[in-house]
Amino acid sequence: MKNIITQFSRIFVGVLFIISGLIKLNDPVGFSYKLAEYFSEPVFNMPFFVPFSLAIALFIVILEVVLGVMLLIGYKSKLTIWLLLLLIVKFTFLTFYSAYFDVVKDCGCFGDALHLTPWQSFTKDVILLFFILILFINMKLVKPLFSDKIQNSLAILTVLLCGFMGYWVINHLPLKDFRAYKVGNNIQKGMEIPEGAPKSVVEMIFIYKVNGVDKEFGEKDLANIPAGAVFVDRKDKVITEGYVPPIHDFIMEKDGSDYKEELLQEPKLLMVVAYDLTKANTDGLAKIELINKKAAAKGYKVIGMTASSPDEITAIKKQYGITFDFYFCDAIPLKTIERANPSFVILEKGTVKQKVHYNDTEDLVF
Repeated sequence: MKNIITQFSRIFVGVLFIISGLIKLNDPVGFSYKLAEYFSEPVFNMPFFVPFSLAIALFIVILEVVLGVMLLIGYKSKLTIWLLLLLIVKFTFLTFYSAYFDVVKDCGCFGDALHLTPWQSFTKDVILLFFILILFINMKLVKPLFSDKIQNSLAILTVLLCGFMGYWVINHLPLKDFRAYKVGNNIQKGMEIPEGAPKSVVEMIFIYKVNGVDKEFGEKDLANIPAGAVFVDRKDKVITEGYVPPIHDFIMEKDGSDYKEELLQEPKLLMVVAYDLTKANTDGLAKIELINKKAAAKGYKVIGMTASSPDEITAIKKQYGITFDFYFCDAIPLKTIERANPSFVILEKGTVKQKVHYNDTEDLVF
């Protein structure tokens, strides 16, 4: 019975680590955004790690896949199980911290393929920790499946294949797109709220300075605000989260007006998406105006989408001779639309027809 439980744990943990790792390896840039969120000031306040988020993300996801394979084939089982234990303890701490302090809404454990709440993520990690502890206790029962030569070859091949996959998706596009803006999806439909969908329950919280200290008062407590208290601020506290559509923060703003209603009706629209023009790839920026001219000749309306400031937009347009207008949208939805900076997205009345990395502009079909 002990051996059966151990072998089940071996297969369960190994397969889950491989699946989780491959999903994130499919989109390491997206996972790096999640790590940057953990490194940010409101969470762990380690901004010095933010520039290395992508490298750390690649290392973690490749390690997940490699450890999963190593466990299944029984390669260096003692080292493998120790590393799995250390990794799951770290993950469990992170997910507990996210859930308890409500700082990161989605750990990114399964990328955009499966969104888990912080407490769901923590529960998943506790279950994994349980099975890894079984492996740790019965380490001697995890034996190699093949000869040393084959084991070494499989381990090295796994590392090489994962490395190649990571390089490919960073320099092109994810092999599988799980996001709300994937090809074939309609942006307007993604913003719709179904009839009868649950609505959020929100309470207004009023902040008053009382005897030099900021204190919060709910709507029911307003009668109890002491005389002489000074109003400081008001905020909304979500009591119950309602339905949130897959696309809920997309705008196309220019000069203070949102033009998405009319622009998403364009039969031929090319969006050049660059969440931060100052960080955009220079080779990609150099291609933009030539692509603009080719698209315009085919009857396309070409616009830019960025979260950069007006001064930054003006400077980039002058430097690269870009002649079309840029519209503002927050960096988060722009990073979700496509991982490349810049990237090119063709829309037909709001439906995504094609998305292209700046390295693959020759694949654009007008």
